[in-house]
Amino acid sequence: MTVLLEAHHIDRFRSVIAQRLGLQFDESKSGFLAQVLQGLLDGAQSPESYFNRLGASAPNSEELRALAQELTVGETYFFRNADQFRAFGERVLRNRLDAWRAERSLRILSAGCASGEEPYSIAIAVREHLSDLSSWNIEILALDMNPLFLERARRGRYAPWSFRETPPEIQARWFRPARAEFLLADEIRSMVTFQAANLIEEDPSLWRPGRFDVVFCRNVIMYFTPHHAQNVVARIARSLAPGGYLFLGHAETLRGLSHDFHLCNTHETFYYQLKDPADVAGRLDRAPELTLDQAGAPGALAPIVDAAGSWVEAIQRASGRIDALAQRPPMVPVAGARASVGAGRAPDLSRAPDLSRALELFERERFGEALTLVDRMSPEAARDPEVLLLRAVLLAHGGNLGDAEAACEVLLRVDGLSAGAHYVAALCREGMGDSDGAAEHDRVAVYLDPDFAMPRLHLGLLSRRSGDREDARRELEQALDLLQREDPSRLLLFGGGFGRGALVTLCRAELAACGGAP
Repeated sequence: MTVLLEAHHIDRFRSVIAQRLGLQFDESKSGFLAQVLQGLLDGAQSPESYFNRLGASAPNSEELRALAQELTVGETYFFRNADQFRAFGERVLRNRLDAWRAERSLRILSAGCASGEEPYSIAIAVREHLSDLSSWNIEILALDMNPLFLERARRGRYAPWSFRETPPEIQARWFRPARAEFLLADEIRSMVTFQAANLIEEDPSLWRPGRFDVVFCRNVIMYFTPHHAQNVVARIARSLAPGGYLFLGHAETLRGLSHDFHLCNTHETFYYQLKDPADVAGRLDRAPELTLDQAGAPGALAPIVDAAGSWVEAIQRASGRIDALAQRPPMVPVAGARASVGAGRAPDLSRAPDLSRALELFERERFGEALTLVDRMSPEAARDPEVLLLRAVLLAHGGNLGDAEAACEVLLRVDGLSAGAHYVAALCREGMGDSDGAAEHDRVAVYLDPDFAMPRLHLGLLSRRSGDREDARRELEQALDLLQREDPSRLLLFGGGFGRGALVTLCRAELAACGGAP
C-alpha cells in the first residue's frame, strides 16, 4: 500500500535527516526526499512511526545505514583533483618527512571515502613518494556511513571510468585487468582499513587527540548543516597532530567554520595546515559585523580605470567624487543586515568595537581622520579582525600601500582565512607593480569566498590589462552577476567609494571592451 505523503511529512523527514545524519537538504530537494521516504516505508508503517524509529535508533543501526545508502552520493574516481595529490606528495610528504621518519609512522584519514578510490589513491601516492616502507607503520583509515560503498571499496575492483584522471603508468603499475574491470594490487589494498562511521557522531576512540598526520575530507562537509560542519571540522582539528594537514574539496573552504588552520596554496590548489597551539590560543574567537549601507558614487568609472595604472590608482584619481560624497547624509544601518564583511563569522555585538564614526569618515573619503580614529582605539580593539581590515583599507585608499600590505599581513596572522585581507593585499601588490602577486591574492580571496564580487572584478581588470580577453570576460561576467547581489556593507568597505550602480556600469563597459556582452 502506498502511503500518501504530505508537506509536513517531508519537513519532518528533512529534520530527522539533519539530526541523525547531519545532512542538509533545502526545499528544492523536497521531491527527491519524498521519493526516498516513499521507498523506505513499508505497507504497514506510517511516516510517524518510521520517524520515531529513526530518532531512537543507535548510530550504526540498520535503519540509519539504509537511510544513508539512499541519500549519499558516491561519484568519485582515482586521483580526483590531481593537483591536490601533487601537493600531498611533493609538498606535504616532503615537508613533514623528517618528523615522520623519526617515528617511522604516517597516519592518514580519508573521511567520506565512498567506494575507495580516494584512500587507495592516497596509498599509491605514499608508495610512489616513499620508496622504502618496510620499517614504516603506515595507517590509512577510510570512513563512510554507506555500507554498500564500503563493500565495493574492500573488493578493490574498478571499472575503466574510475581511471579517467589516472596516469597510464600508475594504472599499469598498480592494477591488473580482471575481465571488464581492473583489480588493485594487494600491497595497496592492504594499506587501507575501511570502517563504517558517521562523522557527526562523537567517537572518542576515532577522534582522539593527535591521531592523524593528514586528513582528506573532500566534498563531504558541503552536504552537512552548518552546525554539524563546524563540529566535524573541530573534531578533525583535535585529531590532527601538530602541523598536520587537511584537504577539502575544491568547492569547500573553512571560512566561517574554523580558525584552527593556516591556508596553504601550492600546485594550483588550496589546502590547510593546523596552526601551532600557541597561535590558536591567542586568536580572537569572534569578530563584529559591519551593517552599514553606502549610496552609489556618481560618475563613469571606465575612462578613469582605463587611464590609471592600477585599480587603486583609479580610486585615487576619481576626483570630483569627493565633494559630491561629502554632501551625502550620514549613513544608516541596513535594517536586519547581518553579513560580516570580514571573516564571515557570527557577530558578537557585546565585544564589537564602535566603528560607526570611522566608517562615516571613510564613506566621505576623509581617510586620514578615519585612520586617526582607528589608531586611537584601545590595544584590545586594535587586534579585532574588523578593525585590522578597516585599517588596511584606509591605508590602501590613502596611498600608503606598503603600510596597507603590512596591515594585511598582521590581519592574516590573526585570521588566515580573511578573504577581505587577501583582496586588499591584491590591490597593494598591483599598485606596487606586481600583477602576478595581485592575481594570486585575488584567487585566494575568491577561493575563500566565491560570492565576493570585488576580487572577481579586479581579476578581470588585471586580465584585460595583460591582454587575456577570454579570462577577462570570464571574471567580469562573474563579477557582474555577483555585484548585483553583493551585500551593501561589503560594497562600502571594498567598493573604492563607488556604489553598486557605478561598479555594475564599469563591469559592463569593460566587458564590452573585451568583446563580451555589455
